[in-house]
Amino acid sequence: MPAETPCLSETERLARLRLIRTENVGPVTFRHLLDRYRTATAALDALPELARRGGRRRPLRVPTRADAERELAANGRAGASLLVIGDPGYPARLAAIDDAPACLSVAGDPALLARPTVAVVGGRNASVNGCRFAAALAGALGEAGYVVVSGLARGIDGAAHEGALPSGTVAVLAGGIDIVYPPEHGDLLRRIAGSGAAVAEMPVGTTPQARHFPSRNRIIAGLSIGIVVVEAARRSGSLITARFALDQGREVFAVPGSPLDPRCSGCNALIQEGAALLIQGAEDALAVLETLAPPPRPAADSRILREDEPAFVPVETDDATRRRVLDAIGAEPVPVDELIRGCQLSAPIVATALLEGELAGLIDRYPGNQVARRVDTPA
Repeated sequence: MPAETPCLSETERLARLRLIRTENVGPVTFRHLLDRYRTATAALDALPELARRGGRRRPLRVPTRADAERELAANGRAGASLLVIGDPGYPARLAAIDDAPACLSVAGDPALLARPTVAVVGGRNASVNGCRFAAALAGALGEAGYVVVSGLARGIDGAAHEGALPSGTVAVLAGGIDIVYPPEHGDLLRRIAGSGAAVAEMPVGTTPQARHFPSRNRIIAGLSIGIVVVEAARRSGSLITARFALDQGREVFAVPGSPLDPRCSGCNALIQEGAALLIQGAEDALAVLETLAPPPRPAADSRILREDEPAFVPVETDDATRRRVLDAIGAEPVPVDELIRGCQLSAPIVATALLEGELAGLIDRYPGNQVARRVDTPA
């Protein structure tokens, strides 16, 4: 049996919230900083020098402790609690992905996040039959003991939530926990929070923007042991979710459809490419899901929970080395592994140069452990 995850101190929880809300700190950088410095408190102290070495000329915007306390209070007023990575209740499957959210606002029952979870996603402009199938599929998965997770979107997502309401369903929101999108799903969201859970990575009050939806999709995949795609076009958010699931080692299922219906082209392509298993009903998915062992608590989680351990000694980079790494990065995302090979430098040195460059506002990170030069924001 794995050791019980220790509770974070309140000071460290607030520091982790401050760290993820700091300018130029995303989920991957957040994790790298905790890997290096063990605590968010120590990482916050190190930020100014790291950004300066990366070439930043003005101070980073770092929230104060009072700012973090205000965000916690705003969560409470919205009827939500905040799960910080490192909290005992933070879902282990999600913590195992490289870009796990540093914190999650949760309205409803957080315990559902720890249960075996299956995602059901699909197109917004779904057919009536597609929605009926998704609702029936979600209901059957719920009756079998799985929690159904989806993205609260119109069409297949909404139908999946409706079908799984009796057994408990989880809605992952693209904006803040208090922002209903689409607006017509307000009643559905209230019912989900009443018998299941709603989660959001963005701060309270955040209106969802286009860039937030891929981030939401990687959470849907990260929470799940498997994902079912129903009526998804080739260029749809549901296919993005499926790709995240594949990258994360999750099982992917797809429901086939007519080759004459563009709403089914993405599902058919997943099957044709061998990326997804064809299913025609819940029994097909359950036959596979029941063979999957629950994932162990990730070793990655334990790396960032021990506040009593000494910090790593950061690898030092000089200006020439840092420039060598940054000059090798263009406007198109490149895998970090390729960057390491191309620069012929050690992985720790490249990682440090990337960390400094991101804090300085010079590079952006992308899914699949990729980075690119930021061309529109000066340091």
